[in-house]
Amino acid sequence: MKFQGKTLTVDMLEDGIAELRFDCQQGSVNKFDAITLSELGHVVEELGSNGDVRGLCLSSGKNVFVVGADITEFSQWFAKEHEELVEDLLRIHKTFSAIEDLPFPTVAAINGFALGGGFEVCLACDYRIVSTQARVGLPEIKLGIFPGWGGTIRLPRLIGADNALEWIGFGQDKRPREALEQGAVDAVVEPDRLRAAAIQLLNQCIDGKLDYQARRVEKRMPLRLTDVERTMVFETAKAVVSAKAGPHYPAPMTALKCMEQHAVLERDDASRIETEAFAQLSQTEAAHNLVGLFLNDQALNRAAKSYSRQAEPVALAAVLGAGVMGGGIAYQTARRGVPIVMKDINPKAIESGLSEVRSLLLKQVARGRLTPEKMGEVLTRVNPTLTYGDVAPADLVVEAVVEKEEVKTSVLQELETVIDDAAVIASNTSTISISKLGTALKHPQRFCGMHFFNPVPVMPLVEVIRGDGTSEQAIATTVSFAKNIGKNPIVVKDCPGFLVNRVLFPYLNAFSALLRDGADFRQVDRVMEGFGWPMGPAYLLDVIGLDIACHAGAVLAEGYPDRMRTGYETAVEALYKAQRLGQKSGRGFYQYETERSGKPKKKVDESVYGTIASVRNGERKFDDQAIVDRMMLPLCLETVRCLEDGIVDSPVTADMGLIWGIGFPPFRGGALRYIDTIGVAAFCDTAERYAELGASYRPSERLRAMAADGASFYRGTNPRA
Repeated sequence: MKFQGKTLTVDMLEDGIAELRFDCQQGSVNKFDAITLSELGHVVEELGSNGDVRGLCLSSGKNVFVVGADITEFSQWFAKEHEELVEDLLRIHKTFSAIEDLPFPTVAAINGFALGGGFEVCLACDYRIVSTQARVGLPEIKLGIFPGWGGTIRLPRLIGADNALEWIGFGQDKRPREALEQGAVDAVVEPDRLRAAAIQLLNQCIDGKLDYQARRVEKRMPLRLTDVERTMVFETAKAVVSAKAGPHYPAPMTALKCMEQHAVLERDDASRIETEAFAQLSQTEAAHNLVGLFLNDQALNRAAKSYSRQAEPVALAAVLGAGVMGGGIAYQTARRGVPIVMKDINPKAIESGLSEVRSLLLKQVARGRLTPEKMGEVLTRVNPTLTYGDVAPADLVVEAVVEKEEVKTSVLQELETVIDDAAVIASNTSTISISKLGTALKHPQRFCGMHFFNPVPVMPLVEVIRGDGTSEQAIATTVSFAKNIGKNPIVVKDCPGFLVNRVLFPYLNAFSALLRDGADFRQVDRVMEGFGWPMGPAYLLDVIGLDIACHAGAVLAEGYPDRMRTGYETAVEALYKAQRLGQKSGRGFYQYETERSGKPKKKVDESVYGTIASVRNGERKFDDQAIVDRMMLPLCLETVRCLEDGIVDSPVTADMGLIWGIGFPPFRGGALRYIDTIGVAAFCDTAERYAELGASYRPSERLRAMAADGASFYRGTNPRA
């Protein structure tokens, strides 16, 4: 048999062995799009009726095996009626089951990533051999769904329900050895031996040395668990999954309940259970929004790659300022293989920066993510110095000195006299205008902002800020550098607060107004954490630092006096005056004690109510929804204004910036997708009800026009529309 399609081929090898090779003619990876699924169904049917075939090897002509389903087609899947989607899924189940039922043995030769549907098709084979460079897994849970092509059925029957629940519920890729130890694959070989090993295994089956039919029986039958064992496995898992996933991510618990339900069924009956549950889950807002985030992430990755084509290489970087931020930047850069010079004028600051780098590296060693030898290699890439001579050869220099305009201006001017004219200078400022700083330089075209977020190793976002004089070359080089050191860069136009802080402070001002009107900050924290934020606004302010919040708030108030000037003393200002600065001083809205791990632990401190009593107008109980409305409206409306003002170039950039930069709840998709989910008209109606609270609650004319036209920021984002 021979077949040549657009995405796969079939060729006959020696001794009646056929090779089905995934090899998409367009694109650098294989994925299960509609064409591939159609061709696979056709060739499996042909193989099943071909009496000359004695064994089948599934392989890949790309560096990956199959990376999974084509996520760009998900919107078409999700738009289908429930029964139509179920029937479509059952057709794929039929194809995969037909592979499992072929009248000869099957082996998957996995050379690279086999994820999602790409691994589910491997599970349908009798045996799986993986290259030492491969990765396997079922990551669908990260998209708000779960494996829907038989993965929840076959995997637990191969590796046990408890292991399968962990694979599916957490969605992590597995290295070859771990997959082998748990029984998900049958052998691990070097890449150059993969194909030969697969053919050898098929010949052993053909010669009767291996009983592949016995394996099929195991996968077709109910799970081999007694009633008591089954109850123990799934009930124990429910507590763990519920605690980890929380109420906003239904996929892990839905997957668990689905697996529990079909554990007592044979394969074909279990297929109906899996497809029904998958179809229901596909209609949730979490699934729509998380898939949207994945597509947004891909779009920004493509944008970063386009910048990289214009970028100059950064063979040596430098950071000016060796505090916690400078040390974090030095660590992140060196950890990713780029040598970096860390300069300061103070020897104690240099030691502090080096201490930060060592501390971060030691944590990686303790977690098993880095060997002591690799730690030593990273440290050799960090060159601490007190002189500009070591900075002079750098291709890109990040200025991260104290957040004072006059200090930064002086340092930048001095730096410009030292480095090469082609080198890029980037300021890590969070509040000072890049355009204004650039006017003090002789070559403002090579100057831009590069705003890291603290802690640098943890926070994925870097804002690359375009000043009035910044060249495209400087932007491209900075974006490329940020990407190379493992960060997610977004390009934003210069304005007070840039994107993230400009959007964050209306939210924090809304919090201050709630406290002024008598709300309890602990209730506000509880409600907003329930909404999906990683921490409530009071806790967030403690982490940021009340002093920093006051300083940044003043800058934003000056930039946007109509919306961000409070006109009254806030609780934040009262705490700052009382030197309750948050975690850094041990007290803010909460009290903090250091745990054995070194992390600060939050505790209730009743004395704070006395400190803020003078800025509160009594006490008042607020409805939870009113708190959500008052907190979220200003944040979302300011995001809209950033888009309208051209600070960001698209809804994608705005939403991903907030998710990466301030932890906007991912399952809600970002501020603009959140508006779409509510409906632009309904959102504007809610905002009008709070218009008396000030300009930050009033929709722009363009947003009102969108509401009148029935427009949205994204199309097809509301599954209930």
